[in-house]
Amino acid sequence: MLLHQAIKARHTARHRTRIIATIRYGGHDRSGQVINLSASGLAIQLDRPLFASAGSRIRVTCDALGMLEGSVTWSEGVRIGVQFDRSSNAWAKVASYFRFYHTPARPKR
Repeated sequence: MLLHQAIKARHTARHRTRIIATIRYGGHDRSGQVINLSASGLAIQLDRPLFASAGSRIRVTCDALGMLEGSVTWSEGVRIGVQFDRSSNAWAKVASYFRFYHTPARPKR
């Protein structure tokens, strides 16, 4: 199954970003960069693969957003998709990031 077929329809707009972050999963930390962000989740590119299956619980920490918790929705190599917990204040943290910090990221050439 192709990755794009496995991803459910998004209900919120995605925005490209370049936010340095750390993911904590299973007692281990991985460094990475949030490459896109929405009110409901994010995609992160890690420095090395993280073998987390869909549904795995993870924590994302970065200066711009603070700590966010969620579940892995997809994983492909060093990239992982995360859906934020609905009961968290993630939407407020994301809104604050876009209001005060975000500048549009352009693709690397």
